Amino acid sequence: MDAILNRNNFARFQSLIALFLLCLGLSILSDKFLSVSNLWNVMRQISANICISTGMTLIVLTAGIDLSVGSVLALCGAITAGLLKNGIEVPANNLYIGFTILGAILAGVLTGSFLGAFNGWAITRFKVPPFVATLAMLTVARGFTMLWTGGFPISGLGDTFLYFGTGWLLGIPVPVWISVLVVGIAVFVTNKTRIGRYIYAIGGNESASRLSGINVDRVKIIVYTIAGGLAAVGGIMVTSRLDSAQPNAGMSYELDSIAAVVIGGTSLSGGRGSIMGTVQGAIIIGVLNNGLVLLNVSPFWQQVVKGLVILLAVIIDKSNSKNE
Repeated sequence: MDAILNRNNFARFQSLIALFLLCLGLSILSDKFLSVSNLWNVMRQISANICISTGMTLIVLTAGIDLSVGSVLALCGAITAGLLKNGIEVPANNLYIGFTILGAILAGVLTGSFLGAFNGWAITRFKVPPFVATLAMLTVARGFTMLWTGGFPISGLGDTFLYFGTGWLLGIPVPVWISVLVVGIAVFVTNKTRIGRYIYAIGGNESASRLSGINVDRVKIIVYTIAGGLAAVGGIMVTSRLDSAQPNAGMSYELDSIAAVVIGGTSLSGGRGSIMGTVQGAIIIGVLNNGLVLLNVSPFWQQVVKGLVILLAVIIDKSNSKNE
């Protein structure tokens, strides 16, 4: 019994232990790592991934997956930037529709939510495996991004819009505040609401959830819709920080997102995990990325390292599942 308790306690705190050891190692190897400016830079950079990974956590808790978040991020960021800078022109009717910052942001978030809802609908209506449905959306959204931008960046978006990605509020970067708000709402939803209980129940046993009267299909569509909207929020943050909507934005973001979820202790088989665990995982990924850059590690080796980290996290997850 004591051995089981000790193993469970280790599994609960393994993300924090890994983060501590990672920070300790990087602080020894680089004198720039623990500087205040670098730590704030890390937090600013991981804010978008925290938003994306929060939505990914909800999906994985239902035993699903979403490979399209990077492409959805790029498309929604491009749509927001395009509407803000150029509006919509209808030459045939001599019509021009301009967008305020709020209007452009809402359009981007609604686009992401729609794409997420479409993923959920395809998965539930046609029983398409989540891997296949979201892989298709990855290609579709990336194609629409290229069509919308013409393959060129959309830049010069104005100082007010830049504030969402580069500004400060009460001594803390604005993107950090946004990610804190997203995480707070997600923690409340998963821990204190009925739909949160349904999400865990579906991931634990979908058949039993259906028999108990839960509308599984509706919950899944809601979850994928939320994830799409949060990917859009991440895309807007990235676009604001760069003052540019890049056609190739979001490449490999799905990798970082899934890594954050798995490292944070959420089981890929569903039904077990937490939003705060994912936050810890996102911080680990952000610190790892930052440390590899500070140590001048080749970008190619960075991909190798992150892939191995994901593999190790999955192995640990499977090991913990067997021991329960």
